[in-house]
Amino acid sequence: MEEYEKNIIPRIEAIYGSFTPLEKTIADFFIHSESKTDLSSKSVSQKLFVSEASLSRFAKKCGYKGYREFIFCYKQSGSRIDSQPASNNIKLVFNSYQELLNKSYSLIDEAQIGRIVRILTEKKRIYVYGKGSSGTAGTEMKLRFMRIGVNIEAITDEHIMKMNSVLLDENCGVIGISVSGRTEVVIDSLSAAKKCGAAVVLMTSHKEKKFEKFCDEVMLFAVKENLERGKDISPQFPILVMVDMLYSRMLRSEDFRRRETLHDYTMEALDEM
Repeated sequence: MEEYEKNIIPRIEAIYGSFTPLEKTIADFFIHSESKTDLSSKSVSQKLFVSEASLSRFAKKCGYKGYREFIFCYKQSGSRIDSQPASNNIKLVFNSYQELLNKSYSLIDEAQIGRIVRILTEKKRIYVYGKGSSGTAGTEMKLRFMRIGVNIEAITDEHIMKMNSVLLDENCGVIGISVSGRTEVVIDSLSAAKKCGAAVVLMTSHKEKKFEKFCDEVMLFAVKENLERGKDISPQFPILVMVDMLYSRMLRSEDFRRRETLHDYTMEALDEM
């Protein structure tokens, strides 16, 4: 994807919390409006039952000189006309994300997602193994799934990983994360966990025949050259895309109401701190 659309909506959303109730009404109109035919101040003020002066104040709060400049930029939303084109390095980052999103969509296996969610749901204890960026993604996975009632722990220390893997049983599930599929301590720990009877899932960008010996599921995520080195973008990105797929599916499982309630409780607990 070589061109990207400029859009005024993110700017409105970014300052939405600072708007007055009246300004939020105006903001909602422009955020959700499907028709851009007649956006004159007179027409919009009549539709929203606000004054034209309120529209002008709203436009200035959004960073424009007045409503006329605001509406000009709003009408350009979705166009590829840009007086200050993005530099090559900026485009490189966006192109990398777009490429990985497209590849992630191609790799999605909904039946497999269902099977992994079943492991997350049915096992009494879930462990996530990962090192470096993969470990960071594993920690994020732990924090997210804790909020919906999963008894989950992320392990990034090599020694603890090795010890933990031989103390498991059939009531446990283990998810290993390795971009290259060659992180020795993660692969060896998954193999040991399988021998103890645990359900084993490997999230990786490289599938190998040997994984079939000890993995119940090998979940592939998108890869790009030198991704594991974080050269252009964070190697966590394609991992977290797949984690989000699992999370979304789990929220919509049979006991989704209970999980949504748990999520709300944990968020309330954080708000009280």
